[in-house]
Amino acid sequence: MSNSEVRNVIIIGSGPAGYTAGTYTARANLKPLLFAGPEPGGQLTLTTDVENYPGFPNGVMGPDLMNSMREQAERFGAEIVWDAITSVDFSQRPFKVQVGDRQHFSESVIIASGASAQLLGLDSEKKLMGHGVSTCAVCDGAFYRDKKVIVVGGGDTAIEDATFLTKFASQVDLVHRRAELRASKFMQARAMKNDKLDFIWDSVVEEIHDPAQNDVTGVTLKNVKTGTLTEREVDGVFVAIGHRPNTEIFKGQIELDDVGYIVQPKGTMTNVEGVFAAGDVADHTYRQAITAAGMGCQAAIDAERWLEAQE
Repeated sequence: MSNSEVRNVIIIGSGPAGYTAGTYTARANLKPLLFAGPEPGGQLTLTTDVENYPGFPNGVMGPDLMNSMREQAERFGAEIVWDAITSVDFSQRPFKVQVGDRQHFSESVIIASGASAQLLGLDSEKKLMGHGVSTCAVCDGAFYRDKKVIVVGGGDTAIEDATFLTKFASQVDLVHRRAELRASKFMQARAMKNDKLDFIWDSVVEEIHDPAQNDVTGVTLKNVKTGTLTEREVDGVFVAIGHRPNTEIFKGQIELDDVGYIVQPKGTMTNVEGVFAAGDVADHTYRQAITAAGMGCQAAIDAERWLEAQE
């Protein structure tokens, strides 16, 4: 089944980048069609208080912020549908976006499908996400002033998060499944000198307590070499084992780096003329709501100007 209408712009994704792109393209009278995807609102819908987004001096709940962004985009005429893209064809214009058995066509596309934090896979982790479990130290670190936290991971991100958290927490323990870190030597050396940062080697998080209290009260750690289980009281768990950009359906259509992030040779445009990207799907450095929203604005303006140049 095909929708023969050719849109000016289709936006794939509905986090801060997607909704901001929707607002800007709608105000430019481009009548955008936005596909919200399987997780409308993105990672912010998994958080509680957001205190570092400008304009909210008392903070704002993540889901509330995303709902406000959605309503703002809709106010200016963005058409938002809750479907997930199943495939794309960027080989020729108009570009084709497939949703199940339905085809949609557009002169330009903005990809804002975000990235997903890799998780431990525990049921308790899922239940306590936003209630003591976090995947963003920069976002949530200030909530743990004078508290005990653990960081799970062994790469540069884990070291960066653990070091950042020592500015607030009274004690930070980094839990790693191996006896040595994967982080760069420079990062390791700096971390080892930090008096507030300790390392728990050869260990994994077996369980996070306590979903019944809707708050993190401690963890069960397992030594992978001996199998020994130990209990540890902590107030927060930060999972820092990497992010996975949501770009699987774009493989073979646009250029991706070795990890899967979208490559942008010029501004927000991809290597395919008329296809743009914004937010965490292309940003592996900052990964903040405000930077994603900023990139959504940039991609919308880039798309608008590019469309004008085609006339």
